Amino acid sequence: MALFDADFQEFADALGESFKRYGFAVLSDHGLDETTINAAIADAKAFFALPEDVKRTYHLPGTGGARGLTPFGVEAAKDASAVDLKEFWHVGRELPEGHPYRRYMRDNLWPTEIAGFRTHLYGMFEAMDQLGRKILKAIARYLQLGDEFFEDKVQLGNSVLRMLHYPPVPAGASGVRAGAHEDINVITLLLGAEEAGLQLKDADGQWLDIAPPPGALVVNIGDMLQRLTNHVLPSTSHRVINPTPERASFARYSTPFFLHFNPDFVIETLPSMVTAENPDRYVDKAIMAEDFLMERLREIRLI
Repeated sequence: MALFDADFQEFADALGESFKRYGFAVLSDHGLDETTINAAIADAKAFFALPEDVKRTYHLPGTGGARGLTPFGVEAAKDASAVDLKEFWHVGRELPEGHPYRRYMRDNLWPTEIAGFRTHLYGMFEAMDQLGRKILKAIARYLQLGDEFFEDKVQLGNSVLRMLHYPPVPAGASGVRAGAHEDINVITLLLGAEEAGLQLKDADGQWLDIAPPPGALVVNIGDMLQRLTNHVLPSTSHRVINPTPERASFARYSTPFFLHFNPDFVIETLPSMVTAENPDRYVDKAIMAEDFLMERLREIRLI
């Protein structure tokens, strides 16, 4: 990210080429405040350590896990036979009373058991949202769309900050921490986890470990942006494999931010992404971002 200000074109080209090749990029010098990050992660760990019956009071069945707790063993990768070995908490955008997007975005839940939870987690949401929009400026530059192309399409996006907890994995556990999947959204920003396990599937079918150095951020393309760019930027399959036996007793925590389009943005192939070699994959298949999200949430068993 130091290049963002020093040589924006070079930054955009390097980022774009990494996305085009892998669907992923690793960014150092991300500029996020470490105090904000550490406070939010500490609060999430404290929440997940609460008794199960207390945590469950913050679960809202039938809402797609948009806010609050999604308990352990609920979400599954698309077409997977087993559920993922994880639980998570979602924080979303807060809107004023009467805003038209409130029909798409639920109110956040805030646990009363942990002082500072709201301040720390929403502070992290806002920081990740701002950083994601900077990254989109570079993507827009790389795609020659105009630097501000995405700004009015995501500034009130239905984005979510997910605080993820993968508990220790008992011997013989059925399923994996996160089955192979692609993300639904525009781009995902992921702060590095303390425990290993994240892998992406390369174009040749090989699974590659993603092990960002301390202080780095993993960013990947989601299905919405893949669709908009006619697969010029690919949404790559990734997973979190179970730990080695010597690390099986350790929990894993990670913090993805799923940046979304505004709910009423219509996703249709950009004309500049269509060529003779890359014909439009989505002729007459324009879809509103909210409708696409609902389709995918049904596929992964959240609604």
